[in-house]
Amino acid sequence: MDGHFARSPASPRGVDTSQPSVARMYDYYLDGSNHFAADRKACEELSALAPSTKILAQNNRHFLRRAVRYLAQECGIRQFLDHGSGLPTQDNVHQVAQQVDPAARVVYVDKDPIVLAHGRALLEDQSRTAVIQADMRDTDAIMGDPSVRRLLDFTEPMAALFVSVLHCIRDEDDPAALVRRVVSAMPPGSFLVISHLVSEDPATRQATTDFMQRSTGGDWGRVREPREVAAYFEGLHLVPPGLVEISTWRQDTDLVRKQPGDEWIEYGGVARTSG
Repeated sequence: MDGHFARSPASPRGVDTSQPSVARMYDYYLDGSNHFAADRKACEELSALAPSTKILAQNNRHFLRRAVRYLAQECGIRQFLDHGSGLPTQDNVHQVAQQVDPAARVVYVDKDPIVLAHGRALLEDQSRTAVIQADMRDTDAIMGDPSVRRLLDFTEPMAALFVSVLHCIRDEDDPAALVRRVVSAMPPGSFLVISHLVSEDPATRQATTDFMQRSTGGDWGRVREPREVAAYFEGLHLVPPGLVEISTWRQDTDLVRKQPGDEWIEYGGVARTSG
């Protein structure tokens, strides 16, 4: 195995590194270094099941950057709440937003303690950015967190990000209701950014969902249908081109690779709340 991947990071106390983590699997697909043997093995098995997954993950990261840049440059958004942010990589939300305006403020939310440890180390000298450890389903706890209250002004428009995370929410926890709670907590004129794993094929949805549920010890929701993702945006004003396979959303570079397969895709877009 390549030496880069052989040097696994130190594990925070209490973290079971024998159990794959969605955040660390995503880090592996983005050529990061904050993952363990179990994460790599799960990614290799997932890639055998869905060969386009690595490019899908990379395209999803490009979508995040484009969406944040669009909101900061063209919509004047200066505050971002990133749910299920994952491990730090290049061009994080705060880096993209603060390239437009150094005064932009960002709060990252993730429940993985490794994300918290690495995020806080990265942001040690950042007064306008914070990372909090919280379950993204607990909207009240997130909105009431001291870092959120310190950095985000709930009288001014903001953006809530759910980028490649809502498929981790089980049906019984109602991801649509989660989105509604967050939207209702934001002031008028705010924005919602979502990308979500979807498939039109029932067999593919079942196979990929079953694999991820097994691999993560049940810490996973479901690969859904495009119509289910569209329902998350009900009552909001979609930014053109609307809901699409995310590699095609407002492309601004030729570096984004076309999604090579359609066994599953990341589907989503950006929408504005009323006001």
